[in-house]
Amino acid sequence: MECCVIEDQLAYPFGTVDNREAPPSSERPRGSEEGHRFAEKLAGEVNGYQLASLGERYRQSGRRLVLTNGCFDLLHTGHVRYLQQARSLGDALLIAVNSDRSVQELKGPTRPLNSEQDRAEVLLALRCVDYVTIFDQLRVTEVIQKLQPAVYVKGGDYTINTLDMGEREALVNCKAEVKILSLVPGRSTTHLIEKMSR
Repeated sequence: MECCVIEDQLAYPFGTVDNREAPPSSERPRGSEEGHRFAEKLAGEVNGYQLASLGERYRQSGRRLVLTNGCFDLLHTGHVRYLQQARSLGDALLIAVNSDRSVQELKGPTRPLNSEQDRAEVLLALRCVDYVTIFDQLRVTEVIQKLQPAVYVKGGDYTINTLDMGEREALVNCKAEVKILSLVPGRSTTHLIEKMSR
């Protein structure tokens, strides 16, 4: 699986990203490979195979890179507060966003409401978000293995024991600190969808 990382250059602590490894945008395939997703932004993009070098760059500089993941289909205040708190745990926040295909498999045929590119762009508009990567698998294990974040964050509907076994193993291997953050009561995408359908 390939995934793509989008960067918000205004929040990027090292300056301009070196894109020499990546081909020009006009030469990049669109949908030609299984699970390959590009979410574009004028600020620039970093390809999935650069996840490992991004993580290494933070480790070498002594900075803490925070990772969280999810669908983020209909952004609400619960998401925003959660992401702000996650960002406060390190020097930069990378969000791994489920692709459209994986959201549909996880949530059902009526989801997502917003495309993966739109969800990525909205998240990047938040001041607390530094990077977004779109991944096509049901579990974020491969992103963890490539990025090796200092901190991994999940919402309070999870516990250490209910995390996927493969994800837990990847987190142990990279010695990531795992933080479970409390959810904001009454704030959820499902609740909003139900309210709109009444």
